[in-house]
Amino acid sequence: MATYECKVCGMSVNATCGKCGAELVNDTLTLDNGQDVQISKCPNGHGKIKSPMCCGQDMACEAA
Repeated sequence: MATYECKVCGMSVNATCGKCGAELVNDTLTLDNGQDVQISKCPNGHGKIKSPMCCGQDMACEAA
């Protein structure tokens, strides 16, 4: 499961898909300008979300 953690306060978040209940997995999305954005996605193809934010910055995910 993708676990996002705030590097400032240490809060962490796990996420599941609201449609099927599957654990979201960590992935990277490459934008048209070449920038990589860390995301979580449903392994069953129900969609993806950008990493959550905490303390004014994106939370990091170390899971592969």
